[in-house]
Amino acid sequence: MGITGQMISAVAPQAAMDTDMTPFAPTDGKALRHAFGRFGTGVTVITTRTAQGPLGMTANSFSSVSLDPPLVLWSAALRSKRHDAFAQAEQFCIHILSAEQQALATHFAGQGHDFTGFDWDDGPTGAPQIAGCLAAFHCTRFDVHAAGDHSIILGQISHAAACAGQGAGLLFDQGRFGAFAAKD
Repeated sequence: MGITGQMISAVAPQAAMDTDMTPFAPTDGKALRHAFGRFGTGVTVITTRTAQGPLGMTANSFSSVSLDPPLVLWSAALRSKRHDAFAQAEQFCIHILSAEQQALATHFAGQGHDFTGFDWDDGPTGAPQIAGCLAAFHCTRFDVHAAGDHSIILGQISHAAACAGQGAGLLFDQGRFGAFAAKD
């Protein structure tokens, strides 16, 4: 019997793991990008309104942060021509894409000013809201943090909407788009 508050371990020391992973230097950008790509993510399109009109950008760096207050984040590459517009935007909208919206993701990954062919309206904060998405979060910029070759953009959600029912989200894994298939 042990002393109150003391734990007695019944677990054997952990043996070395067999692995087929190849170590690499974290400064090896190509290898690091490949390893990061092993983490499948959802796909979003972020929109804002600029003096030149609506602007969009595809991002898979989206994450929820807090429920109280309701905060989300995403990251924009400093080298992106759209970085400054988004880092300085007071209002923006994050759209969670459905599995059927790969063309939308591909379009806004390449350029951001042409909304032709996409059904959208001005959202409640003035940022464009694209139709057919699984969810939309209209945000006010909460903070922007410098982070290496990206900026982390935090938004406080002021308006949110989601589609009713089930719908598969668009996913990105190892440089490819796809959708989740549940196992029984």
